[in-house]
Amino acid sequence: MAEQEKLRIDKYLWAIRLFKTRTLATEACKAGRVKMNGQNVKASVVVKPGDVYQVSKGIEKKVIEVVELLYTRVESKIALTKYKDITPLEETQGYKSMFHAPVLKRDRGAGRPTKHDRRKIDDLTDNLFEDDKKDNP
Repeated sequence: MAEQEKLRIDKYLWAIRLFKTRTLATEACKAGRVKMNGQNVKASVVVKPGDVYQVSKGIEKKVIEVVELLYTRVESKIALTKYKDITPLEETQGYKSMFHAPVLKRDRGAGRPTKHDRRKIDDLTDNLFEDDKKDNP
């Protein structure tokens, strides 16, 4: 039981489902994408309740606080209760807006758009993105 009292950060990040495999969590620690108080942490760092970590996955950045230790990978509903996501709201809104742009789709088998169709599409997309330009000067 004494062995189970210590929990490595890579195993914890895997158990709470921030990373798909423990190897990916270990590699993120080695690459400096997991930080505590602005300092890079090694994969062997021992996790304690109350610790706050900054985890970067691609463009997504999360700030998590350890609520309770979790030694094995469990279903996501349970895993969500073992940490608190304290990522500032402006950071979460900033990167998602660029991916939620409207997507124009054509019917399958409709062929390539004609010059007239392309002009209509360009006018439509220009109008959609002008609203974003007004909001973000």
